[in-house]
Amino acid sequence: MAFPRRNALRFWLRPGSLYLLTSSAIVGTGVGTGWTVYPPLSNSLYHSGPAVDMGIFRLHIAGRSRIAGSINFLVTIFNMKTRGTGRKASPLFPWSVIVTTYLLLLSLPVRAGAITMLRCDRLFGTNFFTP
Repeated sequence: MAFPRRNALRFWLRPGSLYLLTSSAIVGTGVGTGWTVYPPLSNSLYHSGPAVDMGIFRLHIAGRSRIAGSINFLVTIFNMKTRGTGRKASPLFPWSVIVTTYLLLLSLPVRAGAITMLRCDRLFGTNFFTP
């Protein structure tokens, strides 16, 4: 591993995310917005209570964990390979990890922005997702 502390951060953020996931299912009536956290269903008008807020915060923590792990994998693959080994001589597994991490690094910040806007709609009364 190129960054062992970043990898430890990635590892220890996951149980916190899992704790929030199980806690949000128990608190009140549960999240009840589906796995997509559909904005009209997660509006505070239709689903009040802390369960959806905990679910949204859980998605933030899980996203940060995935971003930290993706950066660590990319740096490990690019900087810690054998001398003389070119990119074309790499096995299939490192290439699949590279593609997956690039996709995660492209999609997770966009998802984090959407989740932040959803949280602002719930807590501060903004109108990002009002049709």
